[in-house]
Amino acid sequence: RKANTRLLPEVNRVVYVRNLPFNITLEEMYDIFCKYGAIRQIQIGVNKDTRGTAFVVYEDIYDAKNVVDHLSGFNVANRYLIVLYYQQSRMTKKVDNKKKEDDLTKMQEKYGVSTKDK
Repeated sequence: RKANTRLLPEVNRVVYVRNLPFNITLEEMYDIFCKYGAIRQIQIGVNKDTRGTAFVVYEDIYDAKNVVDHLSGFNVANRYLIVLYYQQSRMTKKVDNKKKEDDLTKMQEKYGVSTKDK
């Protein structure tokens, strides 16, 4: 690690992992990710919408950077991992879009508007 190294603004200690095998255990996650530094927390998605995803929180920002650099594209049980820095703005954007879709559906039902082609 260099003291003068400047990191990109999106780099942070929280890493978002996608395309995980649905049956991966917490112990297997620790085995894969602890090689790159001290881990503070791992959260694995269990709901229908979050299965196959996880958040890994590192103690040090440079460890998180190292994981993103080395584990993106890593093969686990014939699935290639997608490892990204967690970005709050992207996550809330997805939630906002889902809420907008739900609101639109409610309005269509209320006013009897159908989107099906005739």
